[in-house]
Amino acid sequence: MMRRLLAINFRDPAHPEAGGAELHLEHVLAEAVRRGWDVTWLAAGFAGSAAAAEHRGMRIVRRGTWWNFNLVVPGVLRREFSGRTRPDLVVEDVNKVPCFTPWFTDTPVAVVVPHLFGTTVFREANALVACYVLALESLIPAAYRNCRFVVISESTRDDVVARGIPAAQVSVVHCGLDHDRYRADPATPKAARRTVTFVGRLRRYKGLDWVLQALPAVLACVPDARLEIIGDGPHMEALRRQVERTRLEESVEFLGFLPADRKVERLRASWAVLQPSPKEGWGLTVVEASACGTAVIATDAPGLRDSVRRDETGLLVPYGDVRGLADAIVRVLTDAPLRERLERGGLEWASRFQWPDCGRRSMDALLGEASA
Repeated sequence: MMRRLLAINFRDPAHPEAGGAELHLEHVLAEAVRRGWDVTWLAAGFAGSAAAAEHRGMRIVRRGTWWNFNLVVPGVLRREFSGRTRPDLVVEDVNKVPCFTPWFTDTPVAVVVPHLFGTTVFREANALVACYVLALESLIPAAYRNCRFVVISESTRDDVVARGIPAAQVSVVHCGLDHDRYRADPATPKAARRTVTFVGRLRRYKGLDWVLQALPAVLACVPDARLEIIGDGPHMEALRRQVERTRLEESVEFLGFLPADRKVERLRASWAVLQPSPKEGWGLTVVEASACGTAVIATDAPGLRDSVRRDETGLLVPYGDVRGLADAIVRVLTDAPLRERLERGGLEWASRFQWPDCGRRSMDALLGEASA
């Protein structure tokens, strides 16, 4: 009889704001489909979404909304995934706030954790929402104490273990990479102006305000330097206002959301890619940049210190160090041997990451099976 797997995550791959966490879960579940599991992905609905859909051999079921998804999950489990429709395994991706599925199902639960917010949530949300998130995260050890965990970086493993999950229950499996898309192209030259690039959702906690604070010092040393920002999000207008206040319009370009092929072109042409976040689960965009033959400058922060090899694939700077960030950008833009060494190191590092391997090892860990 075909085994049934129910995955739970706030977003599914079709969600307009789906990102690296959804891409990661998609590849894990694709491996489950390949193994013959009947896979259902339970996610929140969004504007214009259907209640059900199909994607890569799995069924997508949407219930509730972004704001109440974790509150409706218990009822959905009771009504739709119990009795004769009970799954054989529940995989909860704790990607926004936990849904505490072990408290509402008799099915064994395994957990995927890209990262937990901790106090960094105060950089994004108001105090009331931030305290709510922290309160829910504080219950994770009690709710999931008997579950297997798959995390995507050593930093997240350390965080989860520090919160009280036994280390023996936590497996680290790094994300993969789409090498057909993210690859170097010798025919693509670097941009005529010395360009650094940010790729990601424009949210307050991502640290772009810090980059803009550092940019005047960069321009004092490299007058033709240019920052391009790829992505959109709720913090865009605040960033535009900051650019206007500091008279950086000639040196900053907001490109908005770009299709994948155009994003890759920009990654290849950039002199360096920035990731200034104070905390990430892994930092998929920096490994994508490395695969495209581009040096990286990132925060010396959880997740990023795992996906960036210090002084081999990129430079790491303490979060909030404006002078240090400006110096790192200037070094990469003006020191050709350094930049070329980081590019070579990044290409070798990125070649190690494969989505099929990530999916296989993640499923083995979620099932408690040893990977070859």
